[in-house]
Amino acid sequence: RRVRGVRSFGTEANARLTSSTAVVLLVLLAIEGFTVLRVGSLLTLHVFIGMLLVPPILVKLASTIWRFAKYYTGSREYREKGPPPVVLRLLGPFVAILTIILFASGILLLFVPLAWRGDMLLLHQASFVLWFACMTIHVLGHVKETAELSTRDWVRRTRVRVAGSRWRRLAITTSLVCGAALAFVTIPSVGPWLSAR
Repeated sequence: RRVRGVRSFGTEANARLTSSTAVVLLVLLAIEGFTVLRVGSLLTLHVFIGMLLVPPILVKLASTIWRFAKYYTGSREYREKGPPPVVLRLLGPFVAILTIILFASGILLLFVPLAWRGDMLLLHQASFVLWFACMTIHVLGHVKETAELSTRDWVRRTRVRVAGSRWRRLAITTSLVCGAALAFVTIPSVGPWLSAR
C-alpha cells in the first residue's frame, strides 16, 4: 500500500536529485579549486578530482535538462512550478556549455600531441575564468533551494515523502563510484604528461 502523503515522481523528485548532486559537486569543486592554487605540485590530485567530477556533472546536467525539457514541452506540473528566475534561466546554457568545454579541454590535455598542448591549455584556462564567473552567480542564485532540498533524500523522515529516493541516492552514489574508477584509470597518464612537459 502507498504511504499516505507520499508524492509521486515529479518536480520535487527532480529538484531533490539536482540539489543533492549540487552539494556533492560543490564539495569536490572546492577541493579542485584548492589544487588550482598549486597545480604544479598537485597535478595528480587535480586530475584525480577532475575525473571524479565527470559522472556527477553528467547527473546534474541530465536532471537540469530534464526540467528544461519538461517545462518547454508543456508538462503541467513543471509549468505550475514555473521556470527559474530570468537571470538564472539565461545563464544556465552558458554554465552547461562552459562546464563541458572546461572538463573536455582538461581531459584532452592529457592525451593530445605535445604540439597542441599550448592551445589546449589556453582554452582550459580561459574557460575556467569564464566558468568561474558564471558558476558563482549560478550557485548564489540556487543556494537557498539547494540548502532546503539537498538532504531530504538522505534523512529517513523526509525521504519517504517523495517516491524514488532510493534511486536518486543510487544515481549519485553510482556516479561517484564510476568517477573514482575513471580517475584511477586516468592517473597513469599524468606521469607521461609531466615527462613530456
